[in-house]
Amino acid sequence: MPFRYRMLVIISIVVLALDQATKFYIDSRFKLFESLTVVENFFNITYVRNKGAAFGIFANSAFRVPFFIGVSLLASLGILWYLRRLRREQRLLATALSLIFAGAVGNLIDRIRLGEVIDFLDAHWYQYHWPAFNVADSAITVGVGLLLIDLWREERRKKI
Repeated sequence: MPFRYRMLVIISIVVLALDQATKFYIDSRFKLFESLTVVENFFNITYVRNKGAAFGIFANSAFRVPFFIGVSLLASLGILWYLRRLRREQRLLATALSLIFAGAVGNLIDRIRLGEVIDFLDAHWYQYHWPAFNVADSAITVGVGLLLIDLWREERRKKI
């Protein structure tokens, strides 16, 4: 099995298991909006539900659930299509796309199951809070970061 597919399977299993297990734990042990301080003035576990996208975009829109399910499905299919086209040496890109895919599927499961996404990681600096996020969001963010590094490295290779 080529590296790109091994990475997709391994990363998807790990990210989806961790994402769904942590969401199940938070949903079963915390009340909505309950918060537990982990690092004073920096990090909390806070149970929230996000009906929208990042930063609550489209949270009150009537078409939000079918829209987000459709976008997640299209993005996932697009990633799978693109993954097929990678060259053997594009390992970092395969890893990046696998992380983005797994994160998209993790949040897609919530949207299909609940119509919204469970978030609970609450990073902040005193009263200045970043929107709460989850393991799937983290996988997407790391994947996008790796994708940017790969694009930068590819550009450098072209110049040499």
